[in-house]
Amino acid sequence: MPSLGNILQLGIKELRSLAGDPAMVLLILYAFSLDIHTSATAVPESPNRATVGVVNEDASALSWRLIDALQMPYFLPPESITREQMDTGMDSGRFTFTLDIPPDFQRDLLGGRGAEIQLNVDATQVSQAFTGAGHIQQIMNAEVAEFLARHRAEPVMPVEAVIRTAYNPNLDRAWFGAINSVIDQITMLSIILTGAALIREREHGTIEHLLVMPVTPLEIMLAKVWSMAAVVLVASALALRLVVQGWLEVPVRGSVELFLLGAALHLFATTSMGILFGTLARSMPQLGLLIILVLIPLQILSGGMTPRESMPELVQQIMLAAPTTHFIQLAQAVLFRGAGVAVIWPQLLALAAIGAGFFVIALSRLRRSLQ
Repeated sequence: MPSLGNILQLGIKELRSLAGDPAMVLLILYAFSLDIHTSATAVPESPNRATVGVVNEDASALSWRLIDALQMPYFLPPESITREQMDTGMDSGRFTFTLDIPPDFQRDLLGGRGAEIQLNVDATQVSQAFTGAGHIQQIMNAEVAEFLARHRAEPVMPVEAVIRTAYNPNLDRAWFGAINSVIDQITMLSIILTGAALIREREHGTIEHLLVMPVTPLEIMLAKVWSMAAVVLVASALALRLVVQGWLEVPVRGSVELFLLGAALHLFATTSMGILFGTLARSMPQLGLLIILVLIPLQILSGGMTPRESMPELVQQIMLAAPTTHFIQLAQAVLFRGAGVAVIWPQLLALAAIGAGFFVIALSRLRRSLQ
C-alpha cells in the first residue's frame, strides 16, 4: 500500500508539472484537434473551382456535351480559346487545365476509328492537378461511353464486373486520414511526454530530490508511465468523439471502448520507450533528435501510410517488433471494420508482450542512470 501511494502521489506530481508547462499543453491541444483535422482534409478529394480552357475544333454535339460536363463546383465554366491562347494561358497561370478536341472527333468515334483528346495540366498547382486530371478523365470516359451506347449498337459483354467498396463506399480520404492521424498522435505524444518528463527532472534538479526520498526507480517509472498514458488516453478519447466523429463526421464502426483498451496497451509500450529515450538523451534537443530518428520509421513502416503487404518481406518481419505495427492493425480492424476481441486478440497479446519488454529495458536503464 505505501508503494501504491508513492506511485499515485508521484503521478499527480507529474500531472501538475505538465499543467505548468504551457508549451506541452498547447502541443497536446493542437495535436488532438487542429492537426487531426488538417491531416484528414489536407489532400482534396476532388478539384475545386479549377480553371479550364477548351479548344473546340470539332464543334460537334459530342464535343459540346464534353464541355458542358465540366461543371461547378469542381470546375469554373470552361472558357473557349484558340490554339494560340492555350500555351500562353498555361504559361501565365490563367488556366490549370486546357483541352484540345481535334477536328472530326465525333465522326471518328462513330466510325470506329481512334480519336484522342489532348489534356494539358499545370502541375505547379499540385493539389488541383493531382485530383483534377483523373477527374476530367473519368468525366470524358463516362460521357463518350454513354454517347456511343446511344448512337451505335455495342456488343453486350457476357460478364459484367460489379465492384462493391466495403467500409468506405465513397472512398473518402478524410475517413482514413482522421483515424490514422489519431493513431500517430497517440504514439508521438506518449513518447514525447514521458521522455520530456524525465529530462525535465534532470534539468530542473528535482531528480536529486527523488533520490533522497524513500521511493524506488520502479515507483518513479510507474508514476511517469501511468500519468502520461492517462493524459494521452483521455485526449485521444475526446479527439475521437469530438473531432473525428463530431467535427469531421467520420463514422466509427466498432467499439470505442475496445479501441481504448488497445490504446492503453500501446501506451504501456510507447511510454516505456519514452522513458528509455529519456535515459539515453541528456537534454531536450537530444531527446527531440532521438525521437525523430525513431518516430518517422515507426509511422512509415508500420502500415499506417502504406499497406505492410507492399513492403519487402524483411521489413515486415522487423517491424513486428514495433508496437505501432500491432496497434495500427488493431485500430483499423476495430474502427474501420467493427472487429471484436475474437479478431484482435493476437494484437492485444503482442502489445502486452512488447510493452513488457520495453518496460524491463527502460527500468534497467533508469536504475543505472539514477545510480
